[in-house]
Amino acid sequence: MKDAKPKKKQLEAGLAPAFELRLYVAGQTAKSLTAFVNLKRICETHLAGQYRIEVVDLLKTPKLAAGDQILAVPTLVRRLPEPIKKIIGDLSNEQRVLVGLDVQRVKG
Repeated sequence: MKDAKPKKKQLEAGLAPAFELRLYVAGQTAKSLTAFVNLKRICETHLAGQYRIEVVDLLKTPKLAAGDQILAVPTLVRRLPEPIKKIIGDLSNEQRVLVGLDVQRVKG
């Protein structure tokens, strides 16, 4: 899994992504890979050019879990825009992810 970086033109223009996302995983398990693939698809569909994904493997850097108070993996943390939001799981429920990221309102 690689980080999804902002597009080169954004960097050249000095534009920061609107959404800074951190996906915590524990190794390259099926659930972790599924979470990354789902997140990438959702971001490309709904946040194209407005996001940055950082993947943190807690098997390699376990101390990073304390900073965002990670208790389960995979966990997605929306660091920007504030407030910080967390979504636990493989991110397969697109509607839940969009609502959790405040990209869409709850349909009622």
